[in-house]
Amino acid sequence: LGREIGTVSIALTDLSADDDLFATLPICFNAHVTHAQSVRVLPCGAKVLGGNAFEPHHIIRFRDNAWGVQFHPEFSEAIMTAYIHEQALALSGMGYDCDALLKAVTATPEANQLLTRFVQRCLKR
Repeated sequence: LGREIGTVSIALTDLSADDDLFATLPICFNAHVTHAQSVRVLPCGAKVLGGNAFEPHHIIRFRDNAWGVQFHPEFSEAIMTAYIHEQALALSGMGYDCDALLKAVTATPEANQLLTRFVQRCLKR
């Protein structure tokens, strides 16, 4: 599908309403992304919990205790900005407008909370 980089909006699917990690998130939230690979075929039993027009499989639940995300909940605004700066030459060569990508970087509090929520969930079990 190509490269997705920057701060993007991710929309949850209806299936997220029953998910421990994602049920209380807003239906749309921002997340930092940088990837060039995509999940093309889901394994048997996997459920898509969120995505966007570029990447329909941003959030996948594989089993009750196994999720995968295409975004980076560990990234801060500073990390995303630094990553775009570091990749600027290559990104420009691929036709990306690095100034526009940098201007679009914003806080991603909902995405950043996921790691804490995951750890809290694990400690409860």
